Amino acid sequence: MKGGPAERKTMRAIYKICRAAEWAEAERSGAFEGSDIDRRDGFIHFSTAEQAAETAAKYFSDMADLRLVAVDADALAAALKWEPARGGDLFPHLYGKLPVAAVLWVRPLPRDAAGRHVFPELERSVRPKS
Repeated sequence: MKGGPAERKTMRAIYKICRAAEWAEAERSGAFEGSDIDRRDGFIHFSTAEQAAETAAKYFSDMADLRLVAVDADALAAALKWEPARGGDLFPHLYGKLPVAAVLWVRPLPRDAAGRHVFPELERSVRPKS
């Protein structure tokens, strides 16, 4: 059946890594407007469950006090675009503010003794159809 659950173009959850202070501001204002790199690039960067650990290692390795934000991709509608990035892999990019109402949960993203980020179990992603 066209348009049914098997035809969904997005998955249920995508993930944003940000500083705790940035997320606290989003909670105060009701929307996340992006980190410095998001504002520079003109969209908010997200990762799938499969991409999140590499994103953390590549862009957040020297940062502490981070938050992992799980977002309902379907709630973002047409403002969410899947675009090629690292290695040609499709990444979710949000062209607009992230409403706090679209957030499923927020958790600290601690590091282990070796300095690697420790992720909770994440919902595996279903990639958009081409």
